[in-house]
Amino acid sequence: MQSNRASPPRILIVEDEPAIAESLDYALRREGFTTQTAGTYAKAEAARAWPTLIILDLMLPDGNGGDLLRTLRAESRATPVIVLSSRESEVDRISALEGGADDYVTKPFSPREVVARVRAVLRRMVPAMTPSGQAEPESPVQVDRTGRRATFAARSLELTRVEFDLLALLSENPSRVYTRAEFIASVWGDGFAITDRTIDSHIKSLRRKLTDAGAPAGMIQTVRGVGYRMASPDDLAAPGQPALDPTAPDSQALDSTALEAASDVTGPDTAGPGATGPASPALDESAAPSDDSRQ
Repeated sequence: MQSNRASPPRILIVEDEPAIAESLDYALRREGFTTQTAGTYAKAEAARAWPTLIILDLMLPDGNGGDLLRTLRAESRATPVIVLSSRESEVDRISALEGGADDYVTKPFSPREVVARVRAVLRRMVPAMTPSGQAEPESPVQVDRTGRRATFAARSLELTRVEFDLLALLSENPSRVYTRAEFIASVWGDGFAITDRTIDSHIKSLRRKLTDAGAPAGMIQTVRGVGYRMASPDDLAAPGQPALDPTAPDSQALDSTALEAASDVTGPDTAGPGATGPASPALDESAAPSDDSRQ
């Protein structure tokens, strides 16, 4: 039977002095980390894809640790690196940090201090990393609020202003359930009479556009009697929670052809930042996406 216990973070110790490597290896293993040591540049380069974090000595017998750091960053690897060096000058510290190091420790040092720094660097990786040190699955939905662009799996989504704002809110905190009152406050603001059916209809239209782009039907899930949430990557990998209905709206949603009639909105003009076209007396964000879609 396979264990569900999460594996501990993997630490690669790149250090050519055996005494230092052994003391770090012992201290890290005692704290529950999995370790591997590499005493040469060649061994470190061969193992660079394995670790959760790298402790890197800059002076190696067959190469410069700084070259390995530059290789990691050139490959767009986000693996955190703590540099070990006997060089104490400000110039050396700045050079390493600007070159992509996450921390800089000068020799001699206490192994306990290095362990504390490892924990601190891993904490800074949250939410990019889970407490176990494993990379968190990246959501296929990406939202650029500044440019008002949204994609699913790199496919552009043509959304109305309301649909974009709904998606941006849901994707901020996957798995969090947002109520209709929260949608109204965040997307429309004060001064509008928004019905539950209006929100349900916009969600239905947003779901359809996500599905057309290749998203699974459960990307936006209904929590009956409460509201909606965006499924996290883990949810999509292990669906089937009985309390959630991934496709059905909480109240009767209308077909897209009847969306305009469902948008019972009165109040000031809602053309927010990025919206195009003249002000209109009533909100009709989904009936004509081409009038209010993001480029």
